[in-house]
Amino acid sequence: MSSLNSHAALVHTMVIASAIDAEMTDVELLRIGQLVDRMPAFTDYEPDDLTSDAEACAEVLASDGGVDTAIAQIKEALPDRLRETAYAFACEVVAADGHASQEELQLLEVLSYDLEIDPLAAAAIQRGARARHTRL
Repeated sequence: MSSLNSHAALVHTMVIASAIDAEMTDVELLRIGQLVDRMPAFTDYEPDDLTSDAEACAEVLASDGGVDTAIAQIKEALPDRLRETAYAFACEVVAADGHASQEELQLLEVLSYDLEIDPLAAAAIQRGARARHTRL
């Protein structure tokens, strides 16, 4: 299992959230870029690494057991204090296009379980992301 740093693990989490339904929309990709540009977790991240980190995630996803392997790598790479952050970023990507597919919702459930996110915290994070992306 390849080792990720915390930044790459956060990027992988967002890429999985976008790719899980086999449709990486422009809105989702834009949201990933915005999160990398604006969130404190990425303050010392080199934005030029985004493409290579996303491609590395795509390679893992294309392998046998890709999603499970990717989530295991993410969990291993993230300190406990960044697990809710990763989950929140995944929720932001899922909510970005205004529609959560069944695959995306199932991924969020698996992520919250595997990253050991408190169920009440997970529900609050999801609701906050949905509220931020609601349109008139």
